[in-house]
Amino acid sequence: MTQHLAAPAAPTTGTDTGWWRDAVIYQVYPRSFADGNGDGMGDLEGIRSRLPYLKDLGVDAVWLSPFYASPQADAGYDVADYRAIDPMFGSLLDADALIREAHQLGLRVIVDLVPNHSSDQHEWFQRALKEGPGSPLRERYHFRPGKGANGELPPNDWESIFGGPAWTRAEDGEWYLHLFAPEQPDFNWEHPAVRDEFRSILRFWLDMGVDGFRVDVAHGLVKADGLPDIGSHDQLKLLGNDVMPFFDQDGVHEIYRSWRQVLSEYDGERVLVAEAWTPTVERTANYVRPDEMHQAFNFQYLGTHWDAAELRKVIDASLAAMRPVGAPTTWVLSNHDVTRHATRFANPPGLGTQLREQGDRELGLRRARAATLLMLALPGSAYVYQGEELGLPDVTDLPDEVRQDPSFFRASGQDGFRDGCRVPIPWTVEGSSYGFGSGGSWLPQPATWGALSVQAQTGDPGSTLELYRSALRVRREERGLGAGEAVEWLDAPEGVLAFRREGFVCTANTTGEAVRIDVPGRMLLSSRQVRTSVDGTAELPADTTVWWAV
Repeated sequence: MTQHLAAPAAPTTGTDTGWWRDAVIYQVYPRSFADGNGDGMGDLEGIRSRLPYLKDLGVDAVWLSPFYASPQADAGYDVADYRAIDPMFGSLLDADALIREAHQLGLRVIVDLVPNHSSDQHEWFQRALKEGPGSPLRERYHFRPGKGANGELPPNDWESIFGGPAWTRAEDGEWYLHLFAPEQPDFNWEHPAVRDEFRSILRFWLDMGVDGFRVDVAHGLVKADGLPDIGSHDQLKLLGNDVMPFFDQDGVHEIYRSWRQVLSEYDGERVLVAEAWTPTVERTANYVRPDEMHQAFNFQYLGTHWDAAELRKVIDASLAAMRPVGAPTTWVLSNHDVTRHATRFANPPGLGTQLREQGDRELGLRRARAATLLMLALPGSAYVYQGEELGLPDVTDLPDEVRQDPSFFRASGQDGFRDGCRVPIPWTVEGSSYGFGSGGSWLPQPATWGALSVQAQTGDPGSTLELYRSALRVRREERGLGAGEAVEWLDAPEGVLAFRREGFVCTANTTGEAVRIDVPGRMLLSSRQVRTSVDGTAELPADTTVWWAV
C-alpha cells in the first residue's frame, strides 16, 4: 500500500511572488551528489545532509533527477513505480524529510517527472506482455504488428535517440515503440488512462509538498497520427512542418494545460518546467504560454559557442520569443546529459555539446567562469548543474568496463559520453571518495578531484566556488540582476558583449586577447583580475566577464 505523508510547508506562502522568474535552480543528480549510507551510490539522506551547503551557496531551489523505483536501465529514467522511491536512494520517509528540511532552509524542491515512457518492468507493461495481443493494457503503449511477409520488420523507420531501431519485437510477434532504450517503452498519450494516471501522480507528489516538476522529454509525449515513416529524411533533418513525427507535436499542449489546472488546486506557487528540445526558441515558447508551463529549458543557449556574435544572437532571440507569452527566459550551461561547459569550452569551436578530447583545461575553466557571470547577469532564471560551481571538467578517461550510460553501448545517440559529467563530486581534499561517502563511488573519480573539492576551494577568494557564492549573493542584492525581459546593448569592441540593466552593466570579453574599455562604473565582481587605470579605462583580460554598478 502506498504511504501518504503530510505535506511540509513551502518556504513562502500567500501572495503570488513569481519566485521562478529569477530563481537560480541547482540540479542534483542523486547518484553522484552525496552518499549517506556508504554503499558507493548517492542517495536522499546524502542530499539532505548537504542542503546547508546549497543554502550557503545561495541557490533558490533544488531540482532532483529521478529517484523513483527503477531497474536503472537508464539511470532512473526508466520508472517502474512513480509513487515509490528506489531502495538505492532511500524511502518515502527519506523524501519527506528532505522536502521538509529544504523548506525549513528556504529552499524549494523540484522533482523530475518522466511521462514519455515507463520502465519495461512497470506493472502496466508487464501485464500487457503477459496478456498478449488484444490486451487493453497494450493500448496504453504503442504496440503494432510488424511489416514484411511475417511481420519481421519494424512498423516504421523511426530510430531510437540512443541508436538503432525505435521498435523491439515481443515474443508474440508484435512490436512496441521506444524512442530511447528498449527497456523504456513509450506511453500512448491518446489513451485516457495514461492521462488520468499522470494527473494522479502529480497530486501524489504535490501532496508530499514538492514545489514543482521538471518534465522529461516534454516534447515527445504525443506522436503524429498513424506513426508515419520519416522516409528519405535523415533523422536529424526537420520535416516540412518544422517538427519530427515523434517530437514537438501540437497535441502535447492540451496535456500541459490540464496539468496547470492540477497545480492551481494547491496553495503556494508550484511550477512546471519543460525539457523540450525544439527546432527554434519560438517553438519552445509554446510550452510556456500563460495556461501551460512556467519555464522551459533554453537549449539553444546551452549549445552556443563562446563567441560574442553568436551569444548576442541567441540572447536576443530567446528574450524576444518569451516576451509575447510573458514567460521568463531560462539560461543553462551544463546538465547531466551534456559535456560540462568547463570541458566543452576547452575544445575548438564547432563541436557543440559533443566531447571529442579533453582540450585545454585552463582555457576551459577561464571561459566557464566568464560564461557563468554572463549567464547570471541575464534577465530570467538560471540553472546550475552540481559540480559546475567547483569548475569540474568532464572525466574523459573512464574505462569502458565502468561506464553505465546506455547510449555508450549503442555506439550512437547522445554521443555516448554522459558518464563523464556524472562522476560523483568531491567534498573533501582526501578520502576514498573525496567526501562523497564512506564506501567509494559508483564511477571512479580522478586523482585530481581533491584539489577541486568544496573543502579545498572554500575560503579561497580566487576559487570557482567562491566566485559562484559571490555572484549569487550580488545577484540577490542588485535590483538590476535576475527578473526582467530585456537588456540594453551598449557599444563595445569586437568580441566583447556589453549590456545595461537597471543600475548595472555587464561586459564580457569572449576573445583570446586583452581588450581595453571605458570603465562604466564601480566594479562589483569579475571572473578574472581586472586592472583599472586613472584615465577611466580598464583592461579586460581574455575570456573575462565583469559586473559593474552604475
